[in-house]
Amino acid sequence: MGKLLNISIVLYRTPESEWLGLVHELLRAESVNSIYLVDNSPEPLPERNWERGVHYMHNERNMGYGAAHNRAIYESIYDDIPFHLVINSDIEVQAEAIDRLVGVMIENPAIGQLMPRVVNPEGEMQYLCKLLPTPCDLLRRILLGKLGKNSRANARFELRALDHDRPINAPYLSGCFMLLRTEALTKVGVFDERYFMYPEDIDLTRRIHREYLTLYYPSETIVHAHKQASYHSLKMLWIHAANMTRYFNKWGWVFDSERRLYNSQVLNR
Repeated sequence: MGKLLNISIVLYRTPESEWLGLVHELLRAESVNSIYLVDNSPEPLPERNWERGVHYMHNERNMGYGAAHNRAIYESIYDDIPFHLVINSDIEVQAEAIDRLVGVMIENPAIGQLMPRVVNPEGEMQYLCKLLPTPCDLLRRILLGKLGKNSRANARFELRALDHDRPINAPYLSGCFMLLRTEALTKVGVFDERYFMYPEDIDLTRRIHREYLTLYYPSETIVHAHKQASYHSLKMLWIHAANMTRYFNKWGWVFDSERRLYNSQVLNR
């Protein structure tokens, strides 16, 4: 397998113990060309001799999650690298799984975005392929906490009734692991930088979903130590709410015909 994949990881005061092991594992993958560490922290990391294929980018300001990943995505587009992986630093994944997922993308050009099965460190399923959210979906999860997440309406939003042992073409895939076809990004655009954090993955997935399959693919599994910062910090909750407001201002609060269509297609299927 050739060097077909670039990867970006965004850091913000992230301890080395969280991302260094991930970088070493990713470098073992035969498909990996370059790994970009894009750092939004106030101070850069101490100078070091990075391993071959690792590129460190420090931003002078915290430009946000999507904008930071875009710096690396543009490198993939410019260098004509076929695939780009956006991945969180709190993910555990095997190099062999990365190569197999890239192989799935090679064999299926209709797939624009791929996300494997995601579990927490205890092995419990994280339902991260979802419907496009309505304002009620987000308010329920943010304001009602566990009560909202355990509701019947939230189960519908998270597609829990679907068979998660089979692939699902969902219009919203989590930003913790986004294996993207670079061709799709040149067609629909990269992350919308008006979002500082949170809904940039919803926005990008639904744009790719217009032209390609955006596929949950359960044959591979990764581990995600999800922190859910907006549920534990008033500052992050405010950032979440402000950026979701931008999202609904862009796509529609009550009237979003594309949301209605895509959600109906998933539920009917």
